[in-house]
Amino acid sequence: MYELETSRVISCAHRLAGYNGECCNLHGHNYRITVVLRAEKLDRIGIAFDFRKLKQVTDDAMAGYDHACLNDLPDFKDLNPTSENIARVLYQKMAPGINDGNVRLYIVKVAESDSSSACYMEP
Repeated sequence: MYELETSRVISCAHRLAGYNGECCNLHGHNYRITVVLRAEKLDRIGIAFDFRKLKQVTDDAMAGYDHACLNDLPDFKDLNPTSENIARVLYQKMAPGINDGNVRLYIVKVAESDSSSACYMEP
């Protein structure tokens, strides 16, 4: 089994509706988005999944997020843009461009600080 990982950093604002505390106010984070794939085997030249393609799929899923207020984006029209929901939304957007029978999107991790993160994965 092979694991591949890439990370991206984006700066976004959000506010958490219904939150009892300061996070109900508009504030921002420099989110680190980490994407982990798993693959059973390598192709004929020794690659499980092209990192260039992985970075592109990740960037495409996050298009419009950087320097935006997440609450204003269609992806979060009916969802609070918590780290947990961001991870799930990105996972669901990315999986079709990655999963191919050999390679599978394993985890999307959203860190809103160096000490706090949330992951989403499917069984």
